[in-house]
Amino acid sequence: MSGTVDRDEIVAQIVAKLTEKHPDYDRDEVERVARAELAELENSPVQDFLLVLTERATKKRLKRKP
Repeated sequence: MSGTVDRDEIVAQIVAKLTEKHPDYDRDEVERVARAELAELENSPVQDFLLVLTERATKKRLKRKP
């Protein structure tokens, strides 16, 4: 995933994966959280791992929600 990163594609993949694994998650909420987590990592030097890092952060944040 080096070079230009398609942030919309990263979010779409995360939303698809997490809502498939966790049907009780609200799709819009997953997208909102994924976009927020991706924005946190936007200037990170680990651009090749944005998908994995964003997915992990999104799952962690969603699990903390009541």
